[in-house]
Amino acid sequence: MKFLLDESADFPLAAYLEQLGHDVTSVVRDYTLSIKDHEVLSIANAEQRIVITNDKDFGELIYHRKLSHSGVIFLRLGDESIPRKIDRLDDVLTHHADDLSDRSYVTVTDKRIRVR
Repeated sequence: MKFLLDESADFPLAAYLEQLGHDVTSVVRDYTLSIKDHEVLSIANAEQRIVITNDKDFGELIYHRKLSHSGVIFLRLGDESIPRKIDRLDDVLTHHADDLSDRSYVTVTDKRIRVR
């Protein structure tokens, strides 16, 4: 799969995803820092990447402004440690990989994963 880590997502997640064989870009490493969320969404859509973010503003862009996207994983965790994020991402990739190809908006909390 192809992912784009938003600036709000922890960069070490890139190494984890790349280790699994995924194609990963990151705002921190590959794009201009502090680009606007709608620009991140546009880049990800053009490159057919799923955005991984901690920023709830992407829901606003998708559901209220109706911007096109190739999928979003929104990490909304109480424990924002890297191991916890990796654990929850692993759950998404293991149990919801098919959902990710459908331009889904996936909200990941400590207790559940919701796919819209």
